[in-house]
Amino acid sequence: MTRRSMTKRAAIVTATAIVAVGTVGTVAATAGTDAPKKPTRTAIAGLFNTWNAALRTGDAEKVADLYAKDAVLLPTVSNKVRTDRAGIVDYFQHFLEKKPVGKKVQTIVKVLDSNSAIDTGVYEFTLTDPDTGAKRVVEARYTYEYEKRGGQWKIVNHHSSAMPEG
Repeated sequence: MTRRSMTKRAAIVTATAIVAVGTVGTVAATAGTDAPKKPTRTAIAGLFNTWNAALRTGDAEKVADLYAKDAVLLPTVSNKVRTDRAGIVDYFQHFLEKKPVGKKVQTIVKVLDSNSAIDTGVYEFTLTDPDTGAKRVVEARYTYEYEKRGGQWKIVNHHSSAMPEG
């Protein structure tokens, strides 16, 4: 082998090594980009619309389906803390008799990571008395804590309390 061919061969080996290292580096650098993306604040705020639509079905089971199995519900019009599905269904069976229609007045969303977020603020419900048909509006503070479980957003903590001055 001549000196010239050895130099040429060394250059080819070096270039191949650089390309190989560059490829490995690129693969390593992009390997973590498949991590779940954080949801937008708008997407989290929109979960209320899904919950509100479930209320309009009049089906307490459909509403309870939006809650995690280990969810905690501190409801607006009950003094009882609900910590399991049966308790959540029981609450909504009675609440849905009032044909609630909810509307957000103010919302503040904090996206914690790709699998958890908090939506807090003020909402109001128009409730209809099942006996008289009379309507009343209840304004309340709320907090929904959401977690993504099994690919679906679930309510893990829901606190709602009537405004103290109203």
